[in-house]
Amino acid sequence: MTGDGDASAGVRLRAVEDGDLDVLFEHQADPVAARIAAFPSRRREQFDAHWAKLRRDDTVILRTILADGTVAGNLGSWADGDLRLIGYWVGREHWGRGVATQALTLFLGEVPVRPLHAFVAASNAGSIRVLQKCGFQRDHAQEAREPEPEDGVEEFVFVLGR
Repeated sequence: MTGDGDASAGVRLRAVEDGDLDVLFEHQADPVAARIAAFPSRRREQFDAHWAKLRRDDTVILRTILADGTVAGNLGSWADGDLRLIGYWVGREHWGRGVATQALTLFLGEVPVRPLHAFVAASNAGSIRVLQKCGFQRDHAQEAREPEPEDGVEEFVFVLGR
């Protein structure tokens, strides 16, 4: 997710619908995107089970990102211990148009809970830039509390509103 470039005027959010899942599956299955995000793609059965679990959980906030009426990605927020996390995934065909930045800005207006945290691969410059544009800052103190990653992927922790 690069997030750079001109903002797309047609970005909006809505609740996730069953018909979105095929597109969202393809987004996370993109090997280039998965490598940049440093997040392994799920097989279809794993993906469907994961999304079914998320959609049943009333504490999880999920949104589909639409860009000019097309499913462009998803955003979510969930509790993890004492942290409230956010995450997003934008399909590669929408990178570089400001879709992720505009969608996250809209989402932050919907979700009043603060602080919000985001974990991002240190090598994912596009996603880091999106978070910074939306007011997130590195949380070095939280990073120091995190255990060494088992998968060897260096992650930064960003926070909005302490």
